Amino acid sequence: MNPEELIRKYYAGQEELMNLLVQHSRQVADRAMEVLDKHPELQADRQFVYEAAMLHDIGILHTDAPGIGCHGTHPYICHGRLGAEILRAEGLPLHARVAERHTGTGLTRETIQKQGLPLPDGDFSPETLEEQIVCYADKFFSKSHPERVKTAAQVREMLARFPDADIARWDRWVELFS
Repeated sequence: MNPEELIRKYYAGQEELMNLLVQHSRQVADRAMEVLDKHPELQADRQFVYEAAMLHDIGILHTDAPGIGCHGTHPYICHGRLGAEILRAEGLPLHARVAERHTGTGLTRETIQKQGLPLPDGDFSPETLEEQIVCYADKFFSKSHPERVKTAAQVREMLARFPDADIARWDRWVELFS
């Protein structure tokens, strides 16, 4: 499976958005590969991590985020779930789990309920090592400012602004993956 071919399939006719998605996804995939290169002892599935990193944001297409060229009907917070639906329809259930679990440091049932997020009732926190690596790598990059690379400290500061962010999880990832 070629992740870029799958992206092209869904983003046909939306060249600018597709290019932004591919750029961001490559940044995340490259960071994830750096983690694996530094830590072969983790024995993560390298091919899967690459594919999942490339596809984790495929659902942005259906969201309303005009600042990055998305003109769908769903709130941006739904992009992980929407991407998971696409990936499940493509026969990629493990990739779908990464897509639906990469927001923040993961979204718990409690956070979804407390904030009234338009997401299914469930826990969408990264569980597998591969899910955690992609989620970690994603935090260093933004689609609204693709030219910037955040430091781990900047990511921590950004996460701290959200009342339900799991800062302890981020700190564990920094220790494990840096």
